[in-house]
Amino acid sequence: MENAKAHPEIIQRTTYSILFIISFSHLINDLLQAVIPSIYPLLKDNFSLSFSQIGIITFTYQITASILQPFVGMYTDKKSKPYSLMIGMSFTLIGLFLVSIASSFTYLLLSVSLIGIGSSIFHPESSRVAHLASGGKKGLAQSIFQLGGNAGSAIGPLLVALIVIPRGQSSVVWFCLIALIGIFVLYKIALWYTDHLALKNANKVAKDPIVHNLSKRRVTVSLGILLILIFSKYFYMTSITSYYTFFLIDKFHVTIQQSQLYLFTFLGAVATGTLIGGPIGDRFGRKYVIWVSILGVAPFTLLLPYVSLFWVGILSVIIGLVISSAFSAILVYATELLPGKVGLVAGLFFGFAFGIAGLGSAILGKLADETSISYVFSICAFLPLIGIITGFLPNIEGKKS
Repeated sequence: MENAKAHPEIIQRTTYSILFIISFSHLINDLLQAVIPSIYPLLKDNFSLSFSQIGIITFTYQITASILQPFVGMYTDKKSKPYSLMIGMSFTLIGLFLVSIASSFTYLLLSVSLIGIGSSIFHPESSRVAHLASGGKKGLAQSIFQLGGNAGSAIGPLLVALIVIPRGQSSVVWFCLIALIGIFVLYKIALWYTDHLALKNANKVAKDPIVHNLSKRRVTVSLGILLILIFSKYFYMTSITSYYTFFLIDKFHVTIQQSQLYLFTFLGAVATGTLIGGPIGDRFGRKYVIWVSILGVAPFTLLLPYVSLFWVGILSVIIGLVISSAFSAILVYATELLPGKVGLVAGLFFGFAFGIAGLGSAILGKLADETSISYVFSICAFLPLIGIITGFLPNIEGKKS
C-alpha cells in the first residue's frame, strides 16, 4: 500500500489483467445463463410445453434476474461487496443442479428463478470491477467485459448441443463444474477488488467527474430515451435467443443440433460486435455508435423472415455484429449522465434489459401460439426503427477529434 501511496497512478491506469479475468467470469456467468433457452426444444418435448409456457420460463428467469439488480446496484454504490460475486455464482450453481433433476413445470420455474437471482447479484458488482480497472478507457473496458458475456452466450448453446441434447436433461448437471470454476475465478477478483478499494481510499481518489451541465430533467429524459432503446434492442434480441431455433426448425426443417449451430453463429457475431462497439464509441462518440447500431440494423431485420436458409445465416451474422455494439455505448453514456452511480446504472440497465427480454419472450410465445413463429419474426423486424429517437440524446462528449 505504501507503494500505491507514493504512486497513485497505479490505481488510475488500465488494468488489463483484471479486465480479462472479469470478462472471463462474465463468460462463465452468461454461458451458464444461456443453458436455459438452449434446452427449450428438449424441455418442450419432455414436459409437453406450449410456446406460452416456454415464454413463462423465460419471463420467470428474466424477472428474477432484473428486478433485484437496481437495488443491488444502489446498495453497492454505497457499500461495495466484493465477495457477493461468489454468492451470485453459487445461486446459479444450485439453480442448474435443480434444472437437471426437475420433474415438473413448477420445479423448472423455481430452478430458473435461482439462476436469475445469481445473475442479478453478479452484474452490478462485476460492472463496477470493469469500471475500476478501466483507467478511464470506459468504452474499451465495458466492451471487454461485455465480450466475455456475449462469448459465453454463444458458447452455451454449442455446449448444450454437444453435451445435453444427445444425453438428455440430467446432463445439465455437468455445467455445475463450470460454475465451480467461476466461483474460484470470482474469489481471485474479490481479492483484487478489496485491495483496490483500500488503495483508492488511502489515496483519496476523486469520484468520477461530471462531464455535462445538463439539468436533472434533461438527464431524466435522456435516461428514458436510453431505456426505450434498450427496449427495442432486447425485445428484438429475445426473439432470436428464445425462438430462433424454433423458427429454423419450423421454416427450414433443420434438426435441433443444426439450429443450435445457427444460434451459436449469431451469438458469436454478437460477441464480436460488442468488442468493436466500445473502442469506436471512445473514439468517435457513443451517441453515434448507438444510432448506427440500433437504427442501422433495421434493413437486415426486415429482410430476415423472407429469405432462404443461406441468407438467414448471413443476415443473422450481420444483425448480430451491428446490434450488439450498442449496449456498451449505452451503459457508458448512462454512467456519464450519472457519475459516481456505476452500480445503480449497471443494475438499472442490465435489469431492465433482462426484464424486457423476459416480458418479450412471454408475449412472443403467446403470439406464436396464436399465429406462427414466422409471424413473430416479421413483426419484431420493425423494432430497430425505434432507434431514430437517438437523435434526441444530447451530445455530452463534445466533438471527437
